[in-house]
Order: sequence, then structure tokens, then C-alpha cells
Amino acid sequence: MVMFWVAVLAISMFLYLLLDGFDLGVGILFGLTRSENGRSTMLRAVAPFWDGNETWLVVSGVVLWSAFPVVYATVLSALYIPVIVMLAGLILRGVSFEYRNKTERLRWIWDICFAGGSLAASFMQGVMVGALVEGLQFTNGEYSGGALGWMTSFAMLCGLALCFGYALLGACWLVSKAEGQVRDEARRQIPFLATCVLAFLIVVFCHALLAHLPIMHRWIDRPYLLVFPAIGAVAAWLLARSILQHNDRWPFYMVILIFSSAFGTLAVSFWPYMVPFVITIESAAAPHSSLAFMFWGEGLFVFPLMLIYAVVGYRVFRGKVPPASGSQQDSGNARFAASGSPHPAE
Repeated sequence: MVMFWVAVLAISMFLYLLLDGFDLGVGILFGLTRSENGRSTMLRAVAPFWDGNETWLVVSGVVLWSAFPVVYATVLSALYIPVIVMLAGLILRGVSFEYRNKTERLRWIWDICFAGGSLAASFMQGVMVGALVEGLQFTNGEYSGGALGWMTSFAMLCGLALCFGYALLGACWLVSKAEGQVRDEARRQIPFLATCVLAFLIVVFCHALLAHLPIMHRWIDRPYLLVFPAIGAVAAWLLARSILQHNDRWPFYMVILIFSSAFGTLAVSFWPYMVPFVITIESAAAPHSSLAFMFWGEGLFVFPLMLIYAVVGYRVFRGKVPPASGSQQDSGNARFAASGSPHPAE
């Protein structure tokens, strides 16, 4: 039961990283686009998916709360402010997504809120990961780092790195889903974003070495971890080739592989801890009776149904979205598409 719920938590977090990652990335790039037609096309590229993507964050939180309550209480106590800012950003971008289509005079405000909410949520997610990697301050098993104990230079660097990573993921998604100017602009942004991600990874790695972070010893003890960076390097090379060849499909697949290698590196580096190096998986798990009780509900029905729903949803809305032309009819269609419906109203 413990390993089953570890797997459910890992899959849920990984799916959230990829799925909400690309629409957060589109939100970040949204703030760099001045064309209203381009912004409408970008929203139409994520409209059927964005709210469903965020449900994986809810699943991760529920599994953490119910299956590993010690970690839930500890992490939220230490990272309360980043979590609140992240959730506020997600709420703000969700409201902005709907409200910007209800006004024209004040649309610029909601555009700023949409891009700002995406950036805030992305940055805080990276900060939280960086704080866990660097290690939180504990005394006798209790968090003792204070309200701002997570605010370190290493965590800030990780936050910036994830913002660029999500933007890269979003640009690759736009290449695969959009056409015309939006696709071409996204393709031009990919080399710069990929270079920034690589630069931040190098800086973060050097920072970890110079600071002698405990997690770096895991790399010495487990040299097989180098397999994951090797996979990421191959994916980066294939990403570069696909961009040079103007391929629309492969960039998104390659950046997924890059994120997968990074997630695998962290997961294996943490094992068998859930909060390095304080709380192990076994000590964090709820009683077996609780884990078994949840299995018959969420484990056996809810989680598989959500996976099926995601697969079906992405298959139904596969293919490219047409570019917005700026006409009144297209504007109405774009508003209807933003609601998640596959067909505009007559």
C-alpha cells in the first residue's frame, strides 16, 4: 500500500509538472505578445486543457494529505507563504482567463493578471523545489526555519530556472498546436529559452557544489544518476535538430523528455526520503488501514478515471487551432473556445 500511494503521488506530480507546466508557460509567453490576435490564438491553444491540468495539483495535495499526513503538515508549515502565493497566482490566472473576454476597455488589466499569475505560480513552484533540495531547517523533527526560511539564493535560482523551463515547454506546445505567426514566434523563442534553461541548470549545479549541499553526496553514492542527465542531453540535441528542421511535433516531445529526466533525477536523489533528509517514506505513511481504505475509492476508481479522462480529452482536442483573424466572428469563436467547448455557437 505504501509503495502504491508513492507511485500515485509521483505520477500525479509528474503529470501536473508537464500538463500545467505547458499552459503556465503559455501564460508567461502571453505577457510578451502584443498582438491581440496572437494572444487569442495562444488562449485557444490551451483553452480545452488548462482547468483539467490543474486537477492534478489537487490530486497531489489530497494524496499527500491523506496518505502522507506528516509530510503534508511539515511541508505546508515550512512553505506556507510560497504555497499561498502559488495558489493566488493560479486563481488569478483562472479568473483572468474568463474575464478578459467579457471586456475590451479593461482587457489589458486581465492580460497583465493572466501573465502575472502564471509567472508567480511558476516561480513559487521552483522556489519550493529548490528549498526542499537545499534542505529545510529542522530541530528534533520539527521545522525551525521560520516563516522565511525557504527564501535563499539557491531557491530563488531554482524559481527562475523553472520559469524559463515552463516557458520553453509552453513555446514547444504552441509550435505543436498553433499556426502562422504564433507558431513562428514560438519557434524563434525556443533557442533562447533553451539556452537560458541550460545556463540556469549549470549555475544551480555549481551553487550546489560550492555550498556542499547534502543532496550532492547522493550523486557520489549513486553514479547511475548520471543516466538521467545523459537522457536530457540527448533530448536537448534532438530538440535543436527538430527546430532546425522546422518540425512541429518533436519539440514538445523532446522537452517532455527533458522534464522527465529532471523529475527522475530528483525522485531518485530523494529516495527513500520525502523531505530530505528528515522524513522517510515509511515514517511519513499513514496507517495501513487508512491506505487500504483509500485504495477502494481514489486508488481503484478516481485516479484511473482521471487518467482516462485526460487521455480522451487530449485526443478529442488534438490537432492545431486556427489563427485568430480579428474579425467579429473569429472574436466570438475565440471567446467560445476559451470556455473549453469544441465548437462555436451559431
